[in-house]
Amino acid sequence: METEEAKDEQGKPSVLDVRIEEAGYSPGDSRVRDVEFRVRSGELVGLIGPNGAGKSTTIKAILKLIPHVKGEIALGGSGTYAYVPEQPLYYDTLTLWEHLALAGAAYGMEEQAFEQSAGELLERFRMTDARDKLPGGMSKGMKQKMMLMLGFLLKPDVYIVDEPFIGLDPRATRDFLRLLEEERRRGAGVLMCTHVLDTAEKICDYFVLLSEGETAAQGDLQEIRRASGQPEGDLFDCFEALTV
Repeated sequence: METEEAKDEQGKPSVLDVRIEEAGYSPGDSRVRDVEFRVRSGELVGLIGPNGAGKSTTIKAILKLIPHVKGEIALGGSGTYAYVPEQPLYYDTLTLWEHLALAGAAYGMEEQAFEQSAGELLERFRMTDARDKLPGGMSKGMKQKMMLMLGFLLKPDVYIVDEPFIGLDPRATRDFLRLLEEERRRGAGVLMCTHVLDTAEKICDYFVLLSEGETAAQGDLQEIRRASGQPEGDLFDCFEALTV
């Protein structure tokens, strides 16, 4: 694998290089095999596949959250990343603002920078009125927006986002996509795991399609179409043709 300074033919630096020979929860329990891809600056890579295909295991391997990973994970740039999980994780006794403050302290943000970024995110996601609320009393969509806000707070080099659209209404989805596009223009790369294939087809530059723990196909939409034998197909058609 190339170094963290690796660039493609267009000169875009890599912010995340993934080469997983095998990964699982024990040496004899390989859930993912021979998965290799790269996320470049400003690029949105969609990690897609049916349930049980190995998407979550791949993300956990990248985040070093499972005990057995053979391969190499390399972060480019400053090495900063943000992870937005599928299921909201929070402290019952902390308000939304206190969650943001805790994350800001963990990131080592200066107070002025934190106040500005957190305030902007509250407005962007229309959560200003929920600033001092406990997450336990929030709706599923509000909890998901809180997770997104915590991820966007740092402005890292790469975002790893797992099923971000679950629970979001159309307006919140639009707000999320607009902010994501701004971050991509800034140079952040995005690895997004999603089952929302119509949206993925519109916004992703590159796809990694997993099936039964292995890469079934990867590339841009045209390359996925060729691999699936669906030259005019949409992403769902390709998904059906390539996955078990």
